Amino acid sequence: MGLTAIDLGLRGAMSGVFLLIILVALLRRATSQQALLGMAMSAGGVFYAIATAPFFPKASWWWVLPILSAQPAVFWLWARAAFDDDSVLRRWHGVLWLGIVAFGFALTLGWFYWPALAGAGGRGLALVNLALALAAAVQTVKTWGADLVARRRRLRLAMLAINVALIAAVAGAGFAAIPVIVPGAPASLPTALALFVVAMMAGVGTFAMQPAVPVNDAVAAIASSDGRGADRAPAGRVVVDPRVVVDPRVACDPILLRRLDHLMNVERTYRQEGLAIGALAAKLDVPEHRLRLAINEGLGYRNFNAFLNRYRIEDARLALSDVTQREVPVLTIAMDAGFQSIGPFNRAFKAETGVTPTEFRREALSRCDTTENSEPRREIG
Repeated sequence: MGLTAIDLGLRGAMSGVFLLIILVALLRRATSQQALLGMAMSAGGVFYAIATAPFFPKASWWWVLPILSAQPAVFWLWARAAFDDDSVLRRWHGVLWLGIVAFGFALTLGWFYWPALAGAGGRGLALVNLALALAAAVQTVKTWGADLVARRRRLRLAMLAINVALIAAVAGAGFAAIPVIVPGAPASLPTALALFVVAMMAGVGTFAMQPAVPVNDAVAAIASSDGRGADRAPAGRVVVDPRVVVDPRVACDPILLRRLDHLMNVERTYRQEGLAIGALAAKLDVPEHRLRLAINEGLGYRNFNAFLNRYRIEDARLALSDVTQREVPVLTIAMDAGFQSIGPFNRAFKAETGVTPTEFRREALSRCDTTENSEPRREIG
């Protein structure tokens, strides 16, 4: 009974933390897909803690377990939203979640009539959960290096590792037909402890994260090279270079920002194929963490690729608008700007401008042709 009391206490504390996270998100009126998926994950955590607690009625398992079986899908979608700033929810994501829930109901309802078939289906569902956990881990590894928010990198990576381990344990137990989530089973207390740790880390990530200083395009913009950057600086900003405007509330090195601006605007280092933040830090001869801090808190970027793409897309826009490069293929312009393939270039360009590169070129060159035709011709003689 002592272990059961500890088990129930941990589950109660964890449920309270998750409910508080949901309440804070609602009070903040968070509407981003990451916030919505985070609330769904928190609600799922509360539901999981209650449904797998000791003394929970077994008669309710037939509708509880199918919903719990779809939690890895919610977690995978949250990982995409948290670690990929360009992630967008699609209809097929909802279809995947509904499909897992429907398959779970089919397994529970068919267990009494076709136990062998239901057991095979359960192992298949466990494999799906393992695949989703692995996909979430891959998503984290793939985008972790480009993340410029230091606290987010630490907290979310740790929380992701624990979540993946927990999902893998439950899914692996289902594949091996080991009842680790059965109420009162020996593994019930370790599961409750793992859930409690996850909830506490989620709470720290939610409540300890202070809102970032808002830096819009005007704050981190590159002013014209005519030396009038100070005239264009918003009120309350400090200009460390005619082209770079920095928020004075951010503690970063203005000399580093000036050197970074020189690399980007003069040397056009962003054109280097496969440029990583480590290589850029080596060019500047500064520790990588200092460069991350400068780009994040000094210029307002949360992702290194977004920082590079701003320069690359502007470079491509100038080339696409140039009548002398009318016959140059779009792929060549994209490669010259620093993109490695046409797919990422098209997506980044449309996200920035709202049109595809081909449409942008057609409109830009059309305006140039109209201007040339409208100019009066001078008569000779």
